[in-house]
Formats: sequence, structure tokens, C-alpha cells
Amino acid sequence: MIFSRKRAAGRHALDERATNLPETAAGALSTPVEPARGPYDVTEAPDGVQRLDLGSLQIPAVPEVEVRVQADQQGVVQQVVLVHGQSALQLGVFAAPRSEGIWDEVREEIRQSLLADGAAAQEVEGEYGTELHAQVRTEDGLTDLRFVGVDGPRWMVRAVYQGAAATDPAAAGPLAHCLDGLVVDRGVEAKPVREPLPLRLPREAGEQVATGDPAAGQAGAASAPGGR
Repeated sequence: MIFSRKRAAGRHALDERATNLPETAAGALSTPVEPARGPYDVTEAPDGVQRLDLGSLQIPAVPEVEVRVQADQQGVVQQVVLVHGQSALQLGVFAAPRSEGIWDEVREEIRQSLLADGAAAQEVEGEYGTELHAQVRTEDGLTDLRFVGVDGPRWMVRAVYQGAAATDPAAAGPLAHCLDGLVVDRGVEAKPVREPLPLRLPREAGEQVATGDPAAGQAGAASAPGGR
């Protein structure tokens, strides 16, 4: 899918500002306020945006961004990767507790795993808070990765940048717009903490799987309204 928003201060920054306001101003904010940017919970997502619906994740249509979805023969999505130019963004969404975020803990586990594999990893402050920057060895040589985590209400989004966007956040461009506009539909059922939230192919692609289309279920480009 070739798909396409201006960035602003994040939800958590907005919450922190609200707690530091005088009582009268804080009272004015008691009315629900739409977050300045996502990832959004489905209950607070802005209307009027074209999105690719993958179940627990809804990805905004951004020009020149291709969404590659890999699924099994039952239509269960196993991997979602957004591609723009020489950069890519892999997305995952997981269940989290109601009371606290889990990114700090998950990030440390990722860091320890990378170090155990001999990869260099360091924490860097980014737009969403603390990120993890790493360099791993692959068949093609050293590859840069940038791990970003966003804690939401009972969910956590993990985003992994590759390519130019891994070393230079300014190069993320449209991929960053996709992350800013991402919508998470957590659902109401209880789930173990860190369990991946279910993703599914869009209806059209799911119908191809059901009819036995050999091209369906493989890594490929998904389409959405407004895509190109």
C-alpha cells in the first residue's frame, strides 16, 4: 500500500503540563482533551482519517509509505513493516497492565538480549521518551536499529526503525507520521501482560486467503483507501 500529519507534543507531555497548571486552569482541562498526537487509543482517535484496519492496529494512510503485511494461511498477521525509501518501521502491539506502562522493563530486556549477542546498544532520549539504539550483525553486515516504545491504556506499541531512520530521527519523515497517527484497538477481554494483541489481514486480503489465492498470506503490500 502506498499510502499519509504534522507532529506535535505527545500525550504524556500534555498530561504532565496539566498537572502543573493552577487549579483553575487544571479544572478547565477536566473535560476530555484529544491527545496532540498518537499512537492513539481507539477511544480517543481523531475522526476523518483514512486508515488500514489490521484489527488491534489501524495504520493511517500516508503518501509514499508501503505497508507490508505477512500472515499465515488463516489470515493471522505475523509481521507488519512500513517502508519508505531506504527506511523501514516494524510495528508490534502488546497487552499491558491497567496501572502502569511496561516499556522501561521491555527496553531493558531488549538491551540485555542485544548485549548477550555481542551487539552494541545505548539508551537515547527521543520524542517519545527513552529509546534504544543498537547495531546488530546480519548477513548483510552491520545493521542499525532504533527501538521506540509507547505505553498506552492497557497496551504498549513497540516500533523498530531500520535504515536511515534508525540513526537519524529526522530521516523518518512519513514513517514517523504513521507512528504519530497509529490507532490501537485493545479490546475489552483480559490478556496476559506482554501478549501480542491480535492482528488480521484487511477484509479484501482475507477473502483472497479464503479462496486460496497463492499470493495471499505472503509478505506483500496491503492497500487502503487513499493509497497510491
